[in-house]
Amino acid sequence: MTAKLFEPLVIRGVELRNRIWVSPMCQYACLDHDGMPHDWHLVNAGTYAAGGAGLVMMEATGVSPEARITSECAGLWNDAQRDRWARVVDFVHSQGAAAGIQLAHSGRKGSDYRGFTAEAGKTKPESEGGWTTVAPSAVACVGMDVPVELDRAGLDKVVDDFGAAARRAVEAGFDLIEIHAAHGYLLHQFLSPLSNRRTDEYGGSLENRARLLLEIVDRVREVVPESMPLFVRFSGTDWVAEGGWTPEETARVCSWAVDRGADFFDISSGGLVRDIFISVSPGYQVPLTELVREQGRVQAAAVGKITTPAQAEAILQEGRADAVFLGRELTRDPHFALRAAKELGVEIDYVPLPFRAATWA
Repeated sequence: MTAKLFEPLVIRGVELRNRIWVSPMCQYACLDHDGMPHDWHLVNAGTYAAGGAGLVMMEATGVSPEARITSECAGLWNDAQRDRWARVVDFVHSQGAAAGIQLAHSGRKGSDYRGFTAEAGKTKPESEGGWTTVAPSAVACVGMDVPVELDRAGLDKVVDDFGAAARRAVEAGFDLIEIHAAHGYLLHQFLSPLSNRRTDEYGGSLENRARLLLEIVDRVREVVPESMPLFVRFSGTDWVAEGGWTPEETARVCSWAVDRGADFFDISSGGLVRDIFISVSPGYQVPLTELVREQGRVQAAAVGKITTPAQAEAILQEGRADAVFLGRELTRDPHFALRAAKELGVEIDYVPLPFRAATWA
């Protein structure tokens, strides 16, 4: 039996050398508050690429200043940021990995304090570098300020900002783009009835709640090459008993997104509602990916509590996902892919020369 983890995957014009992918993880490292990636981003992404990952997905990257989660988050709303990202992309490519970028808008969860700090989860006031947030409806996230409901001009700006950021991503040399529609951020806020109370064409029915996302898929597809894959990350469920976003709705919107030019889906969960219990166990989100693949008839990756090569391989061998995204486990072991090849008995030709004395080489 061959290891599916190490089977290349071709999506449009991009071949990914394996199916062990770096989940987009916020770094909160732009300490000048200008959205500019710097040496931390180069070293962090480069470490994963040298460690054998097939795809290195950059963190949630704001398509405008107000799209960031925190003032320390990275951005792609100007050419200077594009040029800094190009340096990161070039090194990732030099190690044989593909480089992706997750384009994002935080919506009502923006203007937060820096992640992993005591203040996180509260709105930072403008006097400290925060901003007024926007959302589908004037409904606050618990613990944060009430956002401003987006009007027609605001909706158009969001679509334009995603398009402009996608164009810069192409210019920076990224291999693929992921649209962030998960974890309670703006596009997820539109999708879920819990946060979308609109009565116009962007609220109510599933078709209406998905409208903004699909408009963004259209715009991004217009500005990127035909050969460039387009991913979308969804939260597969809000983890509430009634009235929230569901796996079945996720599958339907995935199929609509494919019709508009999306190629691949990254299925996570939660993030919209705070203070709820989620039973987190090994591979707890894999069933969501499985359902979305089957009902939406799409390709999708699993993410969440995937921690061993054997577990990751079993998910693929059982046909439950087409690839795996790893976050915390890759943070603990950036060389996970090299170790996985050793444990699964797979010979690979991309172990960096300085690493070949290691026991897994």
